[in-house]
Amino acid sequence: MQTDLSDSSFFNHQSVMTDEIMASLEHYPLIHNNQLKGIDATLGGGGHSYHLLRKYSDLNIIGLDQDPFARKSASKKLDEFKSRIDIRASNFADFVPKEKVSFVIADLGVNSNQIDDPKRGFSFQKDGPLDMRMNPFLDVDAEKLIEALNEKDLANLIYKYGDERLSRKIARKIKLDLKENGKYSGTKELAYSIAGCFPPKQRYKKIHPATRTFQALRIAVNKEIEVLEKFLQVVPEWLLPGGIISIISFHSLEDRLVKSCFKNDQRLKNLTKKPITPSEQEVELNKRARSGKLRIAQLN
Repeated sequence: MQTDLSDSSFFNHQSVMTDEIMASLEHYPLIHNNQLKGIDATLGGGGHSYHLLRKYSDLNIIGLDQDPFARKSASKKLDEFKSRIDIRASNFADFVPKEKVSFVIADLGVNSNQIDDPKRGFSFQKDGPLDMRMNPFLDVDAEKLIEALNEKDLANLIYKYGDERLSRKIARKIKLDLKENGKYSGTKELAYSIAGCFPPKQRYKKIHPATRTFQALRIAVNKEIEVLEKFLQVVPEWLLPGGIISIISFHSLEDRLVKSCFKNDQRLKNLTKKPITPSEQEVELNKRARSGKLRIAQLN
């Protein structure tokens, strides 16, 4: 990881569904009381926390993020609220709060900076290393993952996390490339190889043919599903009675897990039978918001 932590100016993430997150907290009966405390479980660039701290003058927030680049950027953005924001270096599934809080918010999407910075290796729009780690100190990146897995396991991973119907063909091509040519030079070479597995007519559609495979690799590298499952098990224990948990997800695997938890966890009251989606106006301004789904639950 070569990105310079001393310069976080590149971190320019636009928070999704901010108004809807703010509105979700109005379900908490004591939201306008003094000494309000909450947890932003995915702090990112600090966008959601910024709006919450600005609206509620007595609010204190613990902000969690495993990405040191995000934490540094959020610290700058939230400097005017530094007495009321406590930024922690933690994955939300590993965090244990010392006291219960009024609300927890989580935005499960990949940060715009992580996508846009080629050094992070999340995207094939610009060439970069096959990394994809949200926490740059994790041992296994995408390059090591595709080398370590056999063809069958790689195919299963691509199908499970990417819902990619050509998963077997793609896995076969990846393993053949590695055997014959050695490591991929970067994200663009891998994406080009994946695209070659598709019929010519499908290679130039609006959605790049490598998109699902890249999603699957990112989910696997960061253990996103396992982490979310653990988080959903413990997060009700973080809340005060009547406390609110608001989660924005961006793909069907995450949304199904959140929906199931909010519906079946006896500790929670599901406040959203159907997910809340971004407004047309927001999607026009921020195309990456279009697949966001917000679900809200309340501790009984």
